[in-house]
Amino acid sequence: MKRLTHDTTTHDATSRTAAGLLLAVASATSFGLSGALARGLLDTGWSAGATVALRIGIAALVLVVPGALALRGQWHLLRTNAGLIGIYGIGAVAGAQLCFFYAVTYMQVSVALLLEYTAPVAVVVWLWLRHGQRPSRLTLVGGAIAAAGLVLVLDVVSGADLSTVGVLWALAAMLGVTTYFIISADEGNGLPGISLAAGGLVVGGAILLAAGASGILPFHASSADAVYDGRTVAWWIPVVALGLVTAAFSYVTGIAAGRRLGSRLASFVALGEVLAAVVWAWLLLGELPRPVQLAGGLLVLAGVVVVKLGEGRAPLLVEPVPDARVSERPAA
Repeated sequence: MKRLTHDTTTHDATSRTAAGLLLAVASATSFGLSGALARGLLDTGWSAGATVALRIGIAALVLVVPGALALRGQWHLLRTNAGLIGIYGIGAVAGAQLCFFYAVTYMQVSVALLLEYTAPVAVVVWLWLRHGQRPSRLTLVGGAIAAAGLVLVLDVVSGADLSTVGVLWALAAMLGVTTYFIISADEGNGLPGISLAAGGLVVGGAILLAAGASGILPFHASSADAVYDGRTVAWWIPVVALGLVTAAFSYVTGIAAGRRLGSRLASFVALGEVLAAVVWAWLLLGELPRPVQLAGGLLVLAGVVVVKLGEGRAPLLVEPVPDARVSERPAA
């Protein structure tokens, strides 16, 4: 009986991890589409604020009812987690998306993403400072490799003209993405994943709409057709796709993945968004990074892989399948 219980627990843990990996890849692939779709709207006169607000607003409308139903009358969870939902909506939703869309108005989508997705290293630093999970030597080596890759991505050596403003916006987006990974992986708050996504999208959308209505955030839209590598489509097609595919679907699957894998591993797998964005930018925009920037991007990815290997022995912040050793689990 004891052997059977152990095998069952191992099987459940493996299935949970496999499901988490599939969800993480799906989320990364759909998130990676956002930059290329938004670029087609930005080039026709849409402002970053209007694009993000409409994207978040559509996703919020789609998820608010399922998010409410998932609570099943446990409305006190909204009250006790109001601050967490607010931080998620401001940082992980509105902040991350708005900063990224501003970044892609100054630089290529793929380059902006490579800067944004240094977030896994920031997650490791947060786990060290907040939870005492000190990084190993291998982790530090990986950070150095990623830093060297950033030098190439920024093309400092050849003195290429890369927008400083765009770099700052991309790094600000990185902080938002870091917030997304950390909060999404937290199961201790009791909120269903879809409720957290809906709440964050409602908060983020409300903030952006208020900023736009007050004139703080420029809101400009256009009914002109969007152009993608010489092909034109009606403006509403990328708008709907941004809301449904790259926001509602991406956030729900991303939160589900984070809760199965933990913030560290989920952030590592989410690097697939960089590769997906490169493919989407090539297919929709006909753009690729310069060879030196592509080499730097590969170094960044390699550095984060080494960081993950260096963190391999540290406990993941994932709720394990209940077993006899549950009382021995360290507090996250």
